[in-house]
Amino acid sequence: MSFPALHIDIVGTQGPDVILLHGWGVNNAVFGPLKNALHQYRVHYVDLPGFGLSPNIDGNINQWVQALAQQLPKNAIWIGWSLGGLLASKVAIDFPDSVSALVTLASSPCFMARDATQTSPAWPGMLPAVLTQFSTQLTRDLSRTVERFLAIQAMGSDNAKADINQIKQLVLSKPLPSKQALSQGLAMLEDVDLRGQLSQITQPWLRVWGKLDGLVPRRVIEQMPQAQHITDIVLNKASHAPFISHPDEFLHNLLPWIIKYQQ
Repeated sequence: MSFPALHIDIVGTQGPDVILLHGWGVNNAVFGPLKNALHQYRVHYVDLPGFGLSPNIDGNINQWVQALAQQLPKNAIWIGWSLGGLLASKVAIDFPDSVSALVTLASSPCFMARDATQTSPAWPGMLPAVLTQFSTQLTRDLSRTVERFLAIQAMGSDNAKADINQIKQLVLSKPLPSKQALSQGLAMLEDVDLRGQLSQITQPWLRVWGKLDGLVPRRVIEQMPQAQHITDIVLNKASHAPFISHPDEFLHNLLPWIIKYQQ
């Protein structure tokens, strides 16, 4: 199956391939603060379908993941933030030859809170009312809805106001996402549950969390699988966008980990 070509900015010509996937409501410009630090790699800054300069792709997470795997190099280091982390995890599961190492930032295999069952405890996550509110507001005022969501990204950080302004300036340098893409992304955050497939991720996996994150509670960590190839890093003062609010601390943890798994 062929898909429309996604917009991918490639920076650098040497070193391992690194792929960056942004979160809901934004575009690849949100990773601007990382560009200097990643100059020794060949970095693919992806606009997800319908975000930034990329066209829409119909379907659900399966179609998006197929398109990403088709259009990006194999054996790459995939770094995904929030919704992007969910997508990168799904690529690692469905197309393992695409992913040599996985990094998820402030991301969950299941973003929605789930009630306890006979076989599993209650799962910490967003309440349905939060996503329902965003979904309703999408049809009323697209730009204001995206702006509100951007404000949440920096919630709880020491420099929340400055962080929000920085995210806005970066993101608004590109067109607003399409309503289709926003709706698809919300549906993924609401419906996708990869918890039962996480054991299939055998690549080196770095998980970076913000202790003050209001969207992905740190209690998620306690219920995530643990293994020798998995590393968890919690940034104590960060919220949902640690690479924006605490870039130095974030890179201090990320770069040595990447070097370790290049060897």
